[in-house]
Amino acid sequence: MKILITGGLGYIGYTLIEQLNSLASSENEIVIYDNLSRNEFSLLNAHHLNGENIRFVKGDLLDNHKLQKEVKKADVVIHLAAMVTTPFEDKFFHHFDQVNHWGTANLVSAVEESDVQHFIYLSSISVYGNNEALVDANTLVNPDSSYGISKYQAEKHVQRLVKKIPTHIIRSGNVYGYNPAIRLDAVINRFMYEAQFEGRVRINGDGSQYRGFISVFQLSHVITSLVQNPSYIPGVHLAVTKSLSMNDVLESILKIYPDTEFIHSNENMRMKSIKVETPSKIIEDLKISSTDFNDALVTFKKSFI
Repeated sequence: MKILITGGLGYIGYTLIEQLNSLASSENEIVIYDNLSRNEFSLLNAHHLNGENIRFVKGDLLDNHKLQKEVKKADVVIHLAAMVTTPFEDKFFHHFDQVNHWGTANLVSAVEESDVQHFIYLSSISVYGNNEALVDANTLVNPDSSYGISKYQAEKHVQRLVKKIPTHIIRSGNVYGYNPAIRLDAVINRFMYEAQFEGRVRINGDGSQYRGFISVFQLSHVITSLVQNPSYIPGVHLAVTKSLSMNDVLESILKIYPDTEFIHSNENMRMKSIKVETPSKIIEDLKISSTDFNDALVTFKKSFI
């Protein structure tokens, strides 16, 4: 089986490829398709991986010729590549639209002209926008940021594949946890970094705003399980294990770093919020192991020098 992973050199790709590599037989091949936009090379230096079955291709989602060439060789496509930033970011609309929306459109078109047997797309709960009600799988989408809009527009293209091949759209919560390709703009990762090295954590608003979270290990396990179980219910799924306010997160961090100072910016400004029903059905169905949040942060702390 040949597995093509777009954006495979990124944060989620690192842990996902570790997990897939540990499962892979000598007949499996993992192809990483990435444009190196983050200048992230950690995975290419991961000596603990069996590199015999891993191949890297430097390529862009908007490079139709190269993309089609690699898709035609694949049995499974895992689409991680995206321009990512703060989930409620309202700037850079054109860049989000080009990469996340039209880049995905190119990929879906290439899949439609290939013999790909399974497609997995990593979307985001940002497609629900700011939402005061409890969000579940049946909640209507209402994206209100450049990022959320671009991810939902991409989903529309992926939906074309649902009736043709096994296709899974995973609306992920905010991802956290350590690996060498860590994103420090993800909120919990940033909080942990600031607490460890600066002794103070910066919070936008009063901290009452909610977010949905999932660890990078659990999210990768969801995707790995889907690769092994392509017949699992096709279509859209939420992947969230914890729904926490920023103050909830800070309370947990304070247990680990008791001397941390908290600094609020725009404390009187009402921040966008989204509260998600947890745990998600796919987490339970695929028997993804649960992790105590405080224990996960303790483990996270141990990764720092």
